[in-house]
Amino acid sequence: MPQTIEVRFKGTRRGFFHWTDKEDNPRLNDAVIVEVERGKDLGHISAVGEVALKKCGTSCNGCPSSRAPSNSEKPKAIIRRASSNEVNTAVHLRRSEEEVRRKVLERVKHHGLAMKVSDAEWQWDRNKLTVFFTAEQRVDFRMLVRDLAALFRTRIDLRQIGVRDEAARLSGVGRCGREYCCSSWLTELSPVSLSLAKNQRLALNPAQISGGCGRLLCCLKYEHDFYVTARKRFPKEGKTLRTALGEERVVSVDILRERVSLRDSDGTTRIIPLLQLREETASAARSPTAPPPSPQAPKTEAPPQEAQAPTEKPPVEEEPQRDPAAARSRRRRRGRRRRRGPGDSTNSEA
Repeated sequence: MPQTIEVRFKGTRRGFFHWTDKEDNPRLNDAVIVEVERGKDLGHISAVGEVALKKCGTSCNGCPSSRAPSNSEKPKAIIRRASSNEVNTAVHLRRSEEEVRRKVLERVKHHGLAMKVSDAEWQWDRNKLTVFFTAEQRVDFRMLVRDLAALFRTRIDLRQIGVRDEAARLSGVGRCGREYCCSSWLTELSPVSLSLAKNQRLALNPAQISGGCGRLLCCLKYEHDFYVTARKRFPKEGKTLRTALGEERVVSVDILRERVSLRDSDGTTRIIPLLQLREETASAARSPTAPPPSPQAPKTEAPPQEAQAPTEKPPVEEEPQRDPAAARSRRRRRGRRRRRGPGDSTNSEA
């Protein structure tokens, strides 16, 4: 039964083939000539046997070796190992691809197309030239394809890719000082959302959480499970705990350094290791939470009070009603007395 072989080409492109030679076992990193859709291509073996079969089942619709192929479906096979001259031919083609890309750029500017040419790749037998580009909108490049086909005398394949795929093909150095994960070992680009950065308590600064492609860092995805698992060991932020110093509130947690920040009711903040916090909370839980009740004096019953008769209020005497005619006569007499002077009174007495 033929073995399943994974073969890698330039950039992140790869394919799965069958090794039919039973006498010669395949080895990793060997250069091989494989059969492709339009001719032959040269690549290097990156996985053999069960490892390659597992990758084939997860990254495509399944390997033909694991199911019965139809009449129209023929599994592609590895033709032979590449000789030294064939490897040198591939090396010369890779060196000439940068010059090809410059010529394609000139033709793009001539046609006035809004597209960025990222890379160019020759097939080993020079039967096809693949040009990778990025563009924000849909581009009509039919005239460009005709121009390039007349210039290079081969079949032209213009392929639009995203900015993440562009970074994976061109490679580079990330913020960590190492090669991009998508270029070195990360084979599949999973979608990354902003909620992953929020769950990891990262500063939502685009300059800090974005990669060279301008999108969110891929490492936020495959490190997320670690943060979710590690956070379960820590108390939740904002929770009040009873420690050796009394009740304290959890301000923040540091997962990488295994530390917890606490703040008491007076506003004093301290940072302690997670192990020490567990010991303090455990000892506080074993200690009595409240002092024992003090003995109280027996209650004495108060003597019953004698019922007193309600005191009656003295009756209020009603003011007699005054005669309005008599009051008017009295006011007249007072007015006549005021008008009389002292001489009038003496004369009357005389």
